[in-house]
Amino acid sequence: MFTHVMIGSNDLDQSKRFYDATFLAIGGEKGVTDAGGRLVYAHDGSRLMVTKPIDGKPATHANGGTIGILAPTAEQVQAWHDAGVANGGTSVENPPNERPNGAFVAYLRDPDGNKLCARTRATK
Repeated sequence: MFTHVMIGSNDLDQSKRFYDATFLAIGGEKGVTDAGGRLVYAHDGSRLMVTKPIDGKPATHANGGTIGILAPTAEQVQAWHDAGVANGGTSVENPPNERPNGAFVAYLRDPDGNKLCARTRATK
């Protein structure tokens, strides 16, 4: 359904440190900067792009919005969470945990306040 998700950042260098660390933790690769100056992360056929807003105004996070990122294992979800906290992110909601449907989930806010969730697929 989606080709990509684009989020804004006020500090692309800090975003690159954060997203490089979290994507490496789930088996992805470091992001690349495209011709437009945007950070691009491609993983398993999906793209997350990070950019300074084109209108020149400060980037803000979506209140109530969450971007979900699939990870193959609970260990990778935990590594994603740990890498994010170590690179400027903030742990939010509950500590990483298994849900009743068998999915293992973790939540972070990136350095710009965007809310992210890494999770495994449900097993029940």
